[in-house]
Amino acid sequence: MRFASLGSGSEGNALVVERGATRVMVDCGFGLADACRRLARLALGPADLSAILVTHEHSDHLGGVARLALKYGVPVWTSHGTLSQWQAERLPQVNIFDSHSPFDIEDLQVHPYPVPHDAREPAQFVFSDGGRRLGLLTDAGSVTPHMVDMLSGLDALVLECNHDAGMLAGGPYPPFLKQRVGGAFGHLENSQAEDLLKRVDQSRLQHVVAAHLSATNNTPQLARAALARALACAEDWVAAADQETGLGWRSVQ
Repeated sequence: MRFASLGSGSEGNALVVERGATRVMVDCGFGLADACRRLARLALGPADLSAILVTHEHSDHLGGVARLALKYGVPVWTSHGTLSQWQAERLPQVNIFDSHSPFDIEDLQVHPYPVPHDAREPAQFVFSDGGRRLGLLTDAGSVTPHMVDMLSGLDALVLECNHDAGMLAGGPYPPFLKQRVGGAFGHLENSQAEDLLKRVDQSRLQHVVAAHLSATNNTPQLARAALARALACAEDWVAAADQETGLGWRSVQ
């Protein structure tokens, strides 16, 4: 199993998880031409995708899904709540998942789990090839015990480090936006991600990736430092997915 990011941040998000010929894209917040360009960097095209999974209805995650799915006939998986906020009647195939029930997409098992975020029915995912497990957590304003359980014992983790509390407080965002981002249904702050990582079983981790970094209220250095403290490792061992270049393929052995 391996994974790569097409880009991660407030201007668009997409992650690809692959096992053999099965390739699942999580979200697509990019326009059609841009998504194809980003896939090409990974030596992929839209026709190579087995499915698109949607975490929630915000445009930086959902904005490019419909056009990609329509043009290339890619099946879409979403929660009922997300679908209720999305005009998706014309999509070629829409599958509804329960946020507490695992399901299979070809050779990958997908286990969704609910997260606290200001969307209708947001979910994140743990992927398994039957032996190894990859966890994804972005777009959550706080941490629940269930999230800790889901993300324990993973082999790889893509983890939101959206903002630094000091940079957010002193930054240019208006008060209402600062409250939203830093609230219990907003986005994880560096220290929250650090605390979560301390609480999970880290014993199998091969990769940890900081994701969904704010270009205004965070830096890769601050995010990496926070996660490295939790892991008791060198900061350069922690990767960071950025907005423009994403993250190249990482294999989970």
